[in-house]
Amino acid sequence: MTEAAPSTVSSGRRRWPKRATLLVQYLLLQPLIIVLCLLVLRIPPPEPPSRYLVTDFNLRESGAEQVVTLPHFTASRHTMNDPPRYSGRFTWPGGEPRPAWSVMLPRFTNGVEVAINGVVILDSRRNPAANRPDRNTPEIAVIPASLLREGTNDLSIRLFVWGPIRGFLDRLYVGPDAELRPSYDMRMLLFVTLPVVFSAWQAILAVILGIMWVMRRHEPAYGVLAAAMAIGVGQAFFQTPLEASAFSRLNAILISAAPLESALVLAFALLFFGWKWPRYGWLIFAPGLVVAAAGLVGDATLSRDAFMLVGAPTVGLYLIALALVIGHAVWQRQDAVSVMLGCALTIVLTCWVLDLLSVTQLVPSRRIMFARLSYSAMLVAIGAALTWRFARALNQVDGFAASMVAQVREAEDKLKASFVREEERARAAALARERTRLMRDLHDGLGGQLVSIVALSERGNAGAGIGDAARAALKDLRLVIDSMDDIGGDLMLALGSWRERATAQLRPHDIALVWRAVDPQGLPVHPELRPWHVIQIVRLLDEAVTNAVKHAEARRITVSIETTIDVQADSQPLARGRITIEDDGKGFELDPADRWDPGGEAAAAAQHAARGLRNMRSRAARCGAELELTSDAGGTRVRLTLPHRFPDSDAAAG
Repeated sequence: MTEAAPSTVSSGRRRWPKRATLLVQYLLLQPLIIVLCLLVLRIPPPEPPSRYLVTDFNLRESGAEQVVTLPHFTASRHTMNDPPRYSGRFTWPGGEPRPAWSVMLPRFTNGVEVAINGVVILDSRRNPAANRPDRNTPEIAVIPASLLREGTNDLSIRLFVWGPIRGFLDRLYVGPDAELRPSYDMRMLLFVTLPVVFSAWQAILAVILGIMWVMRRHEPAYGVLAAAMAIGVGQAFFQTPLEASAFSRLNAILISAAPLESALVLAFALLFFGWKWPRYGWLIFAPGLVVAAAGLVGDATLSRDAFMLVGAPTVGLYLIALALVIGHAVWQRQDAVSVMLGCALTIVLTCWVLDLLSVTQLVPSRRIMFARLSYSAMLVAIGAALTWRFARALNQVDGFAASMVAQVREAEDKLKASFVREEERARAAALARERTRLMRDLHDGLGGQLVSIVALSERGNAGAGIGDAARAALKDLRLVIDSMDDIGGDLMLALGSWRERATAQLRPHDIALVWRAVDPQGLPVHPELRPWHVIQIVRLLDEAVTNAVKHAEARRITVSIETTIDVQADSQPLARGRITIEDDGKGFELDPADRWDPGGEAAAAAQHAARGLRNMRSRAARCGAELELTSDAGGTRVRLTLPHRFPDSDAAAG
């Protein structure tokens, strides 16, 4: 503990200068962005040739008349019944050919009506999108050729203002449509089409964020931002109501919902950057609710005034709070997302301040609004930031997956190596067990025979006893050698060799060997069959034949091979092999308890026969087989039922 604390303090001291350096760089970057933004905004929008410019007008407003030069701000904020009238003149050269002439109005607030020589050719009130004070929609109208007079023509413009800001009329152009149209199209692209594209992007982003929030409910930041995007889309596509309608109040609420949208964006930033939501955090939505209530219970004028007095300052205040939150995130997180959002917010704040100064006429301006367009740029930055964060998460997932694949592959290699080692150990252990069994079998069989030969030879008896013992030893050696052959689990191959030896053994005693296969396939194949299994089975069969030769006085021995099917209630039928050896000898007496019990003690008259029966039962048990022994005056029957699967070891012997 005493060493960890200084290490933590030292690490914190090393990180602090790095954070401070990054924050200073971030703060120095913001003035540079502001300067670049001002330079870009000072670039004049596309305009027609100046020779078609008309700027001198006589203005009649509130019963007074004066000479004004466009652009011009009206004195009144509400002039729907008695709108200001601008009267001017332009010269039409006439002559042949006569190209189409148009009137182009680059900017106005809120609506205009244009008349040529007393005839109205344009009324912007028919186009609600052109009457939004936060937009810069231009208007153009082709002058009918029948209205034009060679020389001087009268031009009259009525400006309709319905608040909350003062009316404004930018300088206008009258000239050939072919020369005015390119500037008009360019302005439409910048101030109409581009905001629609941004709004469409905003709508798509709102849907994506909504889906992300539905799929990840534990991250409410996505749902909050989706709601902010949805409100922004509503503001972009719902138009300002000019007359009473079924949706007038709804439109007024949506148009004045900018405070709610900015409050949701601020809430998103707090949640996104890991701030703990304050207890009274819902109060940030109060100004937006006030503006919306004004639009709901009052008329359009009250809604516009409430937005001007409450909504606009609230938006600015929340933008400043958002800048502080993002600055803190830059200090704490030091990531590209925070820096990107901070730069985008600086652009929005710059445009909002310029628009506010333009509306209040504190700076000379032609009142071109950029706040909404720059806000859309911030949405693009938010979308890019979320996309970058999502891509980084995917990269982390891919890296984690690659790491896991490498670790799994390494673990798999280790398991394979361990499996190989275990397999080698198992093979060595199996070989050792086989060697031990082979040595035991040689000791029990061949060893005993060799001892008998040595004993007989030492007694000087070179008669038939030594020959019989030598033949028995040779037989046992052949048995061990034959059992080591690879028979592929087919016991019938081993029984074929045993049949030849048994026939040769019975021939000197004039005993016939009858071989009978009940089923064509003989015995089932057992892949787990081992040489020591074969030795036990073959020696058991040898013991049965030897007993028949020595004690039964039989003249015929019958060997039956068959396959039986055991049907069980809960599993599939099991095939089991069965070998039966029957003789026609005199038989011997068995204790009734031993007649059907493979584990009982035999009660034969001769002790040698009893020892042979015990060996047979032991060998059957070691192979997992069942031995059934019956004997009467008509002969003896030994029935060996093989297991469905042979055991891996001889532990079954008990």
